[in-house]
Amino acid sequence: MKNIPNILSAMRIILSFLLLFTQPFSFWFLIIYLICGLSDMSDGYLARKWGVSSSFGAALDSVGDFFMLVIVFYIMIPYLDLKLPIILWIAMIAAIRFASGIVSFMKYHSFVFLHTYSNKATGFFLFSFPLLFQTIGIQRVAVMLCLIATISAIEELLIQILSSKLNQDIISIFHL
Repeated sequence: MKNIPNILSAMRIILSFLLLFTQPFSFWFLIIYLICGLSDMSDGYLARKWGVSSSFGAALDSVGDFFMLVIVFYIMIPYLDLKLPIILWIAMIAAIRFASGIVSFMKYHSFVFLHTYSNKATGFFLFSFPLLFQTIGIQRVAVMLCLIATISAIEELLIQILSSKLNQDIISIFHL
């Protein structure tokens, strides 16, 4: 029972790679994608509920999130018609995230991803992106997502800079 959260995170990594071999937006793509999303929502929750949280589990969850994000973005590229301002905005968010990683590495000798509410909101919108862009349009969804991702990236960078000790489960900058 104590390994179930880590198994869910590892399963998300494997299933993310499996997405590369499915037709985007097909039945199987959506099923695998939804399972990945459910595993992302449940692994940390179960680990905390059962009292089996660990730094390895948190890192595995972050790796799973990273692989899923990169793979889904790779799959989505042919379907995206992003304008230059959105592309530059995404690059800026990536630069802020990179800076946050550098700060965490310098302070804690490890790349640390925080589990803030704003990061969870960003994750939820990233997860919803393939479904939303087909209904309300790529530009509107991209602006909404970039706005939320910018807020969470800046918050994470500020927490990394201002915190005196590592707490991956900090819920917001207001809880420093």
